[in-house]
Amino acid sequence: MNTLNTAPSAVSTSLLEDFSLEMTGKDVPKLQEASGCIPRGTRINVTFLGNENLRMRVDAARAVKRLGFVPVPHISARRLGSRPEFEEFLAALRAEGACDNVFSVGGDPTRPEGPYQDSLALIESGLLTEYGVRHVGISGYPEGHPAISEDILWAALRSKSEALAAQGLDGSVITQFGFDVDPVLAWIEQVRDRGIAIPIRIGVPGPAGVRRLMSYAARFGVGTSASIARKYGLSITNLMGTAGPDRFLGALAEGYDQGRHGDIKIHFYTFGGLRATSEWIARFRKEDLA
Repeated sequence: MNTLNTAPSAVSTSLLEDFSLEMTGKDVPKLQEASGCIPRGTRINVTFLGNENLRMRVDAARAVKRLGFVPVPHISARRLGSRPEFEEFLAALRAEGACDNVFSVGGDPTRPEGPYQDSLALIESGLLTEYGVRHVGISGYPEGHPAISEDILWAALRSKSEALAAQGLDGSVITQFGFDVDPVLAWIEQVRDRGIAIPIRIGVPGPAGVRRLMSYAARFGVGTSASIARKYGLSITNLMGTAGPDRFLGALAEGYDQGRHGDIKIHFYTFGGLRATSEWIARFRKEDLA
């Protein structure tokens, strides 16, 4: 794994205040294993995958809350087969006290399995407020989306932020992960220039194997040119190696300007490595305190 060349700056560690993590419904044992090095009250997103059922997702949200963290269940619009299925999920989350925060996403299926085409449809359904949701996360794509045009992405971001306000819901954006800080900060400036003031969580890969990182990057259209790989610390000639976000966060701290970029935080895509990511964060922050 790449290591820190210098001590983390006060700015880079301040960006790690109130960071969030991501897990799947199958990752409960991994969360239990990592729980000792995750600050209580940390927001933990629980994904909505096609190979997991309602019970698994709800059980994962329950485990997140039981361990002292804040569950943020994902709701995938195109994976919902019907309005009753949507309501059943929300009701189950509410029964567990895990419905305050959700993340609304369109989802991978090309064709909707039910009446919801995209995450905007979930927000405009009115069901989120009806079941007690108070905060909704939505997606942002600094490097674009392989299947959606830039114009549509910008229109969707504005429509969703306006719909949240109309529903009386707080919101935030979580971006797709990337390896290059420059397009991320440029995109955030565009968000602000368009008058969208919603808080943003920048998606960052947790420490992981290079092969796995490259695989996810190819799937989501994330840039991995030789120059970007070098900048991040990836060795594309050594796919058996590992890499962490040290350099990325350092560059982000250098380029971040609160006046231009507004309120930003960090969201870690753990790719199954909850313990490795949590230990990396704890070590990073400890070095700053030292």
